[in-house]
Amino acid sequence: MQLIEVGQNPKHCREFLMLPVRLYKNHPYWIRPLDKDIEDTFNAATNNHFEDGECTRWIATDDNGQTVGRIAAFIDQKTVHKNNDQPTGGTGFFECIDDQKVASALFDQAKSWLQARGMAAMDGPINFGERDRRWGLLVGGYDQEPLYGMDYHFEYYKPLFENYGFQEYFKQYTYWMPIPGDEVKKIISASVLERSARIQRMPGYDFRHVEKKNLAKYAEDFRSVYNLAWANHLSTGEISEEHSLALMKRMKPILEEDLMWFGYFEDRPIAFFIVLPDLNQLIKHVNGKLNWLGMAKMLYYKLRKTNQKAFGVIFGVIPEFQGRGVESAVALAFGNVAWQNPDFQYKTIEFNWVGDFNIKMNRFSKMLGGVVSKTHATYRYLFDQTQEFKRHPNI
Repeated sequence: MQLIEVGQNPKHCREFLMLPVRLYKNHPYWIRPLDKDIEDTFNAATNNHFEDGECTRWIATDDNGQTVGRIAAFIDQKTVHKNNDQPTGGTGFFECIDDQKVASALFDQAKSWLQARGMAAMDGPINFGERDRRWGLLVGGYDQEPLYGMDYHFEYYKPLFENYGFQEYFKQYTYWMPIPGDEVKKIISASVLERSARIQRMPGYDFRHVEKKNLAKYAEDFRSVYNLAWANHLSTGEISEEHSLALMKRMKPILEEDLMWFGYFEDRPIAFFIVLPDLNQLIKHVNGKLNWLGMAKMLYYKLRKTNQKAFGVIFGVIPEFQGRGVESAVALAFGNVAWQNPDFQYKTIEFNWVGDFNIKMNRFSKMLGGVVSKTHATYRYLFDQTQEFKRHPNI
């Protein structure tokens, strides 16, 4: 077996992309991600995390020269020490045949690279970028298609990680629920309806859906809420004005105004409920290629409105307004639009990335009527195995 650094070698880059295509060939639930999405992660011109970090990736080949595994390792200096007892790097984009020897060699390579740069632990599998993409190993929900930006994984990956010594740092739950009002009203908690109604009656509160013509305003509103509601809890740090606007522009082609909602108090942004169509329901038809034919296929399926699944990307309320019912009001602002339209395209929604450490958000997801459809695990490996392992603290 040989480990090869991918670098900029076109052949090695292609092998990095094609390994999962071969591994998951004909798998009923795997959806090939866009090649561009993967390659953009490793391109300093398209990934701003290179400004404060670095990344390397490798492929593993067997004695016949066949690619049998891949992995990446990375460091983001903004988050190395954030909420950590030791400097912690990351590893991700792991794919492998069912062979512990190959998997361990890949993990050893990532560990060695990170140790040489002063790291004392590694989290994985995670993303060299935002937490809303490719974060965590699928450990439950193997009979479900992944949401856009998330990976499907074989069941044997879990023992490959755990046999090496990775320990569960936290779990992430994906909650599924129906959208049509007659179905939701059978399962939603009465207290959610009551809290929402109370907030709606109080002066000063206002809930609005995004407007594409004012995208810069909503990008700033998103940044304002995110940095207060989430930045202290997530290891990605605060987002800048430029980054927030770039995120909104990236979402614009698939953004539907009545899916994305913001809450305000006396015109101050205090909450958001960010929902998008699940792009994977279009991407699965293009085999990873966003060329002219792939774009034509996506447009065809978009115009036919074949996608009935919405994707709850992120939800947040700033601390001083938490626990008042704002979370219920902003969620039902979205729900009411769907309930009032019998021809509403989307029939189900999945809320992605609810950490098990977020007790309030898990409780609220269940109050909305959500049930866990998928579970991911983010693992941590301490290079000094005699050191005490600590799970992510609850918030």
